[in-house]
This record gives sequence, C-alpha cells and structure tokens, in this order.
Amino acid sequence: MRGIPIVVIALVLAAMTASGQSPQQASQAKPAAPQKTATPPPAAQQSSVPTPPDYVIGPDDQLSIVFWIEPKMSAESVVVRSDGKISLPLINDVQAAGLTPDQLRERLMQAASKYIEDTTVTVIVRQINSRRVFITGQIARPGAYPLTNSMTVLQLIAVAGGLGEWADQSNITVMRTESGRPVTYRFNYREVVQRKNLKQNIELKPGDTVIVP
Repeated sequence: MRGIPIVVIALVLAAMTASGQSPQQASQAKPAAPQKTATPPPAAQQSSVPTPPDYVIGPDDQLSIVFWIEPKMSAESVVVRSDGKISLPLINDVQAAGLTPDQLRERLMQAASKYIEDTTVTVIVRQINSRRVFITGQIARPGAYPLTNSMTVLQLIAVAGGLGEWADQSNITVMRTESGRPVTYRFNYREVVQRKNLKQNIELKPGDTVIVP
C-alpha cells in the first residue's frame, strides 16, 4: 500500500462498508449478464415488397413463410408453382395462388393446427412475378414488364423505350381477357399526347398485351 495516502484508503473502505460488501466480495463481484431479447427468425427480419391494394398471390411469386413457434416449419424462400401451390415442411402442398397474403396466413394456421397449437404465421411477399403486362410490335424494347403499381398504356410505352420510327401511332391496341373472353381497347397515341380523349389511356391489368402496329 506504499504511496497511497491513508485518507484515500479510508474512503475506499468506508464506501465498501456502506454497500455491505467486504473487500474480497467486491473483488469477486461479476458484472450482470446482459438481458437477452427475443429475436425473430431471419426471414421475418427482412421487409416485404410493396403490394398493390388488389394484390393476390400468383404463380412465380416468391414468398417467405414464418412459423414463430416451430421455425423448422418455416420457409425463407418459396416460389409459387405453376399449379398455384407451395410446399412446406410437414404441411406439404398448400394452395396459395388466388389468395391474399392474409388469406394464405389463415389457411396455413388452419393446416398447422393439426400438428401444433397456438401458432403464429407470417406471410411475407418477397417478389411479385405473377403481375406482368406485355408490349410488342414497333416499340424500342418489347417484352414483359412487372405490374407492381398502377400503370397506364402511355406509361408502359414510356417504360418500354417509346414507339418505333415506323409505328402506327393512331392504331395501338390493348388486348385483355375479361370473364374468360378476349376484348380489345383502342389507343391513339397522337390524341393522348395532345391531351385529347384521355379516357382511352386506360389503367392496365395483369396479363394485358399492348400491340403497336
């Protein structure tokens, strides 16, 4: 204890006495272990993609299914098959296409109730591939384009790079299937860009095909 003033030693001893600890107890005291917090499964920590208000699950959509009580039943990445079903451990095949994420969650909870009780299921939409529109003909970049938000005919033409040099701007056609029957809508590009007859610039629906002659 050489070199340490007696006054300092006395103050340290007094503090330990007031706390009810001996010098030996104070030296052996261990810091409190940090409190553990519940961590959700990895799939649940990732955010979902924005979904349109009328979104229903379709073929090729990518989902994550999280069972909070039984993580072994979860699937971090599952793709909806062409028959509209997904496969999960224990539950096997479940119909997903045509349902909203909430409706699929309810169906999964019902299917899982045969094996576990009071389970909580989360359905996360990772990628939407089922909602697409198509454009072909005299366009810079013909092909399929995702329809994750609202999109009009004019907007699709812009996304596809614009009309080709020899495009017939007055006779563009939108082909659609309604109630199982094909229907067509005429779109006059010249009129729309001149702010005439704007009603023909309709909002596209999944599966629509725009033909630019």
